[in-house]
Amino acid sequence: MKPALQWILVIGAWCAGPYAWAQSPKAPPTPPAEAPVSVPESAAQYGPTQSGPIAIVSLDSKDPGSAAMVTGALQVANGRAMIATNGAITSGASTTEVTLPKRGVLRVCASTTVKLASDASVPQGEMPGLMMVIDHGALEASFATGRNSDVLLTPDFRILIGAPGAADVKVRLGQHGDTCVDNAGVNAPYVLVTSVFDGGIYRVQPGQRVMFQHGSVFAVVDQEKETCGCPAPVHPNSNEFPEAQSAGLAPLAPPGPPGVAPAGAPVEATDTFVHKSGLPPPETDTITTTSRMQVAHVQVAAKKPPKIKSDRKPSFVSRMGHFFRRLFGAE
Repeated sequence: MKPALQWILVIGAWCAGPYAWAQSPKAPPTPPAEAPVSVPESAAQYGPTQSGPIAIVSLDSKDPGSAAMVTGALQVANGRAMIATNGAITSGASTTEVTLPKRGVLRVCASTTVKLASDASVPQGEMPGLMMVIDHGALEASFATGRNSDVLLTPDFRILIGAPGAADVKVRLGQHGDTCVDNAGVNAPYVLVTSVFDGGIYRVQPGQRVMFQHGSVFAVVDQEKETCGCPAPVHPNSNEFPEAQSAGLAPLAPPGPPGVAPAGAPVEATDTFVHKSGLPPPETDTITTTSRMQVAHVQVAAKKPPKIKSDRKPSFVSRMGHFFRRLFGAE
């Protein structure tokens, strides 16, 4: 082969080499190794998070008078009202049970309105505390406590329910500001009652039931005997004391129909007795009895007591008294 032709072939192979390498398939690139993500130690203490409604209320009730009324930021579906962030629950003639997802239940007693709201200041990833507000009536809180405390507001007090423990707290508002607080349960939480007006503080110990009289933390009745929660239902035919009516948690029973007098029975009876101090007593008294059939006048003779004669002669003092009585017209 001539030298000129050899150089032409060498130069052509050298030019075609990069083109052939560019057209050959390449292996996929190896991704870089990811750095490990560090999880804060406090994240394990956050517990369950709130991702849904804060309360669920069933609206299915056979008795229209016992149905609850729910208002606020909510969604209604399948006979249930789901409160998203805030709302109000008003019970009818019976207790309304409110489901708190991932936590427990809240019982709103009869004739009671409870306003609910979640704590919006809680960081994302934590279970927010629950804000409850009542101005009359009673409620029972049975739910698990979390990292963030729950608060119940009344016209006179701010009641804080904090961890650790499982809340079984009952609160009832009575007349004149009387407030009953019961911190029951084996794992009773930390319950702190603060006065709204004077700043006084009282801690309700686990297993303690107290009554704050007249809305004051300085007038406390320890170991209150009456229950602080919803009154027990009374059987219609029983003679038990109507605790719900006396506490203002249920309307009073309507009065029964008026009685009917039997035929022929007297419908009116009047007795007339007249007394005048300046006149002697009358000889007769008149008693008038009125009925549907007849009017009877009965004359009753009033006998004067007989005078008893005595053989004993009056004394000098008696004669002087008799003289002055005759002189001034007393006799």
